Amino acid sequence: MNIQAIDWIIIGATLVLVLAIGLYYTKKSGKNPDEFFLSGRDMPWWLLGFSMVATTFSADTPNLVTDIVRKDGVAGNWAWWAFLLTGMLTVYLYSRFWRRSGITTDLEFYELRYSGRPAAFLRGFRAVYLGFFFNVMIMATVMLAGVKIGSIMLGATPIQTIVAISSFTVLYSSLGGFKGVVMTDFVQFIIAMVGSVGAAMAVINLPEIGSLDALVSHELVQQKLQFFPDPGTDTFVTVLIIPIAVQWWSVWYPGAEPGGGGYIAQRMLSAKDEDNAQKATLFFNFAHYALRPWPWIIIALASLIMFPDLSTLETQFPNVDKSLINDDLAYPAMLSFLPKGLLGIVIASLIMALMSTISTHLNWGASYLTHDFYKRFIKPDASNKNLIVFGRVVTVLLMLCTAVLVPYLESAKKAFGILLQIGAGTGLLFILRWFWYRIHAVSELAAMIVSFIMAILLELVLPNQFGIEFTGSEKLLIGIGVTTFAWLVATFVYDPSKQTAALDEINPTHAEKLIKFVELIKPYPMGWKKFLRDHNRADLIDQCEGGFSRSILKMVLGTLAIYCLLFGIGSFIYGNMLMGIGLSLICIGVAFILLKVLK
Repeated sequence: MNIQAIDWIIIGATLVLVLAIGLYYTKKSGKNPDEFFLSGRDMPWWLLGFSMVATTFSADTPNLVTDIVRKDGVAGNWAWWAFLLTGMLTVYLYSRFWRRSGITTDLEFYELRYSGRPAAFLRGFRAVYLGFFFNVMIMATVMLAGVKIGSIMLGATPIQTIVAISSFTVLYSSLGGFKGVVMTDFVQFIIAMVGSVGAAMAVINLPEIGSLDALVSHELVQQKLQFFPDPGTDTFVTVLIIPIAVQWWSVWYPGAEPGGGGYIAQRMLSAKDEDNAQKATLFFNFAHYALRPWPWIIIALASLIMFPDLSTLETQFPNVDKSLINDDLAYPAMLSFLPKGLLGIVIASLIMALMSTISTHLNWGASYLTHDFYKRFIKPDASNKNLIVFGRVVTVLLMLCTAVLVPYLESAKKAFGILLQIGAGTGLLFILRWFWYRIHAVSELAAMIVSFIMAILLELVLPNQFGIEFTGSEKLLIGIGVTTFAWLVATFVYDPSKQTAALDEINPTHAEKLIKFVELIKPYPMGWKKFLRDHNRADLIDQCEGGFSRSILKMVLGTLAIYCLLFGIGSFIYGNMLMGIGLSLICIGVAFILLKVLK
């Protein structure tokens, strides 16, 4: 690729800006762990919303979308569009609860909600499992996209890309803490949107494409344009029905956790107050699902004309490692046609996107390992200085492990499927634990262990050792069914009220723990009434959050508004003006009801 001096200047200036932000917040982030991991809990909604969107826009995201569009068409995006339901559930049912909890990480929730040694074990195990192993897997997936982009756009080897990105990201992440990460996210989002929109416009005007009308009327593209897969086909079931009917509430996935969690919860916990936590999450879902996808989709559709199959990609880029040749490589391949100046902005935006996501995961993972493992179990009396040092050392360690794992991954879509499978069947538990007193620590342990075992069996053992192959949707449904059955059995068989005192007399009894939880969180009362009445605390029922039906209505209407905006924009792009206007009007009408009528 012919990168000009102006491109290198733009890329260099962007990197200097990122490092300057990290250095600027170094002193403040080093005051105490609350500053390093939550920025003192004083963040405004708009900044947190931008941070959430920037974090979920990684360098692998447009690659993933391109992979999906080339294989299953635009409708294939329902594999992740369905998670909007999860996001809006978090907005209207859980965001206030998270901020109200006052905890430092979402793993601290375990000992806020559950009792005894099972709760402590769950917290410590999840800190290592999610903070280290799972987190490294996610970052390696993100870094894989960086490797492919570096190969195409910079001619860099995988090792060169991994070393360069790892070194730079770990430097500013360990220095600036959470506030440095959030401020970098804000800058990254602006640059990323400018770059992605500019790239889409430039691609449309390539001589081989001609115009937007020419793109959507091309014979290779027309068959990929549908918003919904054809009814009666296998794709209709696997891409639309299963995600909408089952996947969104039953599968745990980073950034789309049922009930909130992970780095989304971290941002809600750092908000100024409950209102800011809710507004931040609403803005995130609006921007993530409605505003951002179409520039990527346009480039993915154009790639079908420029590179109709993998052989054309391999021919065009003979120096790229053959193991990296996949449909997701088509996105960076299309960017190779960009003019100078814009090319620098796009490369800078992708580098920023990559570093933004990794820096978030580094800070998030370090918060688990520092707060929920080291301080909780290894050194409870650790000083603030000691905790900050430990957090920074862990940040470096996480980055090193990620760099080692990257060469063993093949594609973004395959990694996405594995992550979905590991979380299959756990989502409903994460939703119900706020509403149902019967859920306990052993329920979560069962869900976590069984879902992981099922993922290993279905993804590795059965196909490789026994030659038994299932489709992606079959594996997902099997994992959901077995895992859900396992944690429901554990919920009813194990009774923590009879075990806690015998296991650990220091901790409050199970009943006392639940009563304190209700007093603090004030959850919706429907699943707590029996418990509170049985323990003579019926007075708490009137103090609980009201308007559950109203919140569900808001969730449904908010989801409808964002889908209408998403497909309204798509209709305008396809040249269907009447459909675009109609969907836009529905979006505006629903938004009016939400903001003015339901307030």
